[in-house]
Amino acid sequence: MKRRSFIKTMAAASSMSLISPAKLLAASKKKMLVGIQLYTIRDLVSADFQGTLEKLAAIGYNSIEAAGYSDGKFYGFKPTAYKKRLEDLGMKPLSSHTGLTPDNVEEVAEHTLEAGMSYLVLPWIAKERRSLDGYKKLAEDLNIMGERCNNAGLRFAYHNHDFEFFETEGVIPYNLLLDETQASLVTMQLDLYWIVYAGFDPVTYFATHPGRFELWHVKDLAKGEEKVSTEIGSGIVDFKTLFSKKKQAGFKHYFLEQEHFSMDPMKSLEISYNYLKQY
Repeated sequence: MKRRSFIKTMAAASSMSLISPAKLLAASKKKMLVGIQLYTIRDLVSADFQGTLEKLAAIGYNSIEAAGYSDGKFYGFKPTAYKKRLEDLGMKPLSSHTGLTPDNVEEVAEHTLEAGMSYLVLPWIAKERRSLDGYKKLAEDLNIMGERCNNAGLRFAYHNHDFEFFETEGVIPYNLLLDETQASLVTMQLDLYWIVYAGFDPVTYFATHPGRFELWHVKDLAKGEEKVSTEIGSGIVDFKTLFSKKKQAGFKHYFLEQEHFSMDPMKSLEISYNYLKQY
């Protein structure tokens, strides 16, 4: 080794020795994503998009799931402008909820990719589709939309409520959707509040359908008869156990969602963030 190269090598080794192993390990880890679904604070977002995002970023949220796509725009912004606003705040535009059909999914997927996202999610189906035949047709449509998203470079997901767990003609619709969709085309965004609300155990589904639940909606169920959503960690959902099973579930990302507030929403979201950041 030449003398100059030797000196540079020794200098680099010397500087590295001054850094603690803990700091080296921390630097090697990917930045933890603590996500939020913007439907949670839709009124605040509608009134002041930029100011609300700044408050979320100040709390520590750094991953966003949109619920405001229309006419090729996200919250009124063209996809690249939406992406820039989030990234300027240190936030990752990761996912989007919007109405989807096999006919419009390719166009929506194109805009979703332009906005820098990785997931496109069908968040809900109309009541008239909730027959056994309707769920079978839904499974077919999910596979079609999933394939078209895959071809575009996006991951496609379906988000549940409680009604998918209501027995329909002797069948639990959510089980049908899991069985009749292809894992390579469709992943599930499991809403932890709604599955517990319906009386089912997420851990059982992780065991019977491992790897199918890449996205989670982290939402807590308040104690008592009202069963409203509440700050994470203050309700009855056993997040400690659920997060301990995330590898089996196939978990990759989560988004906080809350639909009821008994205090200032930003204070509530700060409480939830302080609980979630441990995961």
